[in-house]
Amino acid sequence: MNRTKPSPRSVVVEAPARLHMGFLDVEHTAGRQFGGIGLTIDGLSTRIRAEHATSNSASAGRPRILRLLEILQRKLELGMNRGVRIEVERSIPEHVGLGAGTQMALAVGCAVARLFDLDTSASQLAALLDRGRRSGIGIGAFDQGGFLVDGGSAVSGSSGVPPIVSRLVFPSQWRVLLVFDDSAQGLHGGEESGAFCALPMFPEARSAQLCRLVLLRALPALQTANIEAFGAAITELQQVIGDHFAPVQGGRYASPRVAAALTWFAGRGAPGVGQSSWGPTGFVIVESEARARFLLDAACAQWKGNTALRFAVCEGRNRGGEVWVREARAQNAANYA
Repeated sequence: MNRTKPSPRSVVVEAPARLHMGFLDVEHTAGRQFGGIGLTIDGLSTRIRAEHATSNSASAGRPRILRLLEILQRKLELGMNRGVRIEVERSIPEHVGLGAGTQMALAVGCAVARLFDLDTSASQLAALLDRGRRSGIGIGAFDQGGFLVDGGSAVSGSSGVPPIVSRLVFPSQWRVLLVFDDSAQGLHGGEESGAFCALPMFPEARSAQLCRLVLLRALPALQTANIEAFGAAITELQQVIGDHFAPVQGGRYASPRVAAALTWFAGRGAPGVGQSSWGPTGFVIVESEARARFLLDAACAQWKGNTALRFAVCEGRNRGGEVWVREARAQNAANYA
């Protein structure tokens, strides 16, 4: 954490949303636990502006951001008289499976590090702010984007965040159709921790099945842009892990409305469907913008008048978060991402 350049006047950080598409081993039979796959997406992001101030403050009060600032102030030894003002320009919806908490934490951490000229990585910031205990997908999304596989958290001997062991480019022509249930939220906080404790044993053979599915089917299909094979692999993984989590989330998918929509999309030939993290947000993987827009229009007509279900089309994002720094003596912003 070394000082590298004059202290900037302000920093803007944009952190992208991510889809978490499932774990590979809920137990720890291989000395590591969880492991996961996920995709960074465009169109939904958290964007904040940070400036030096005499004391910590955040737009709209936002107590969570103030807690993040206090932790960073203490752990980075900034001194209590060196405050930061955070203005939230937009944010990822919370508790819907898109990684809002991790992305906000990383955005704030990155902004503070840049303001005080500290050389810190996304993984270091995540560890400082207690993010990435189970999954490294959100940290990888902020750091580099793309389609990601993390190697799980070490059961003993390491306190670091799960490492990204594979990163592939998501084909630019493919699209992801998001399915939102605005009447529901996924498990989080204490409920999430309790749910993990209440899960049944995850058989070692099932974990081996998922690891083969990712290594020998999903990743090669993505590398060769075979959407049918990739979508089938993701759908199968979602079915296996969704059924395992069903006792604590109420079914294969957390929202019955999203479940019905995903079944409807699959019945119309969508190559891959699933739920991100604890949901309720669902996703549909399709081969082109035209196909995504056709299905979007059809879905809006099918669920016309349903105020809970909402649909949106987005692209995969093959880059991570972005940082714009305005130096104290500069006239224009510089993008260092």
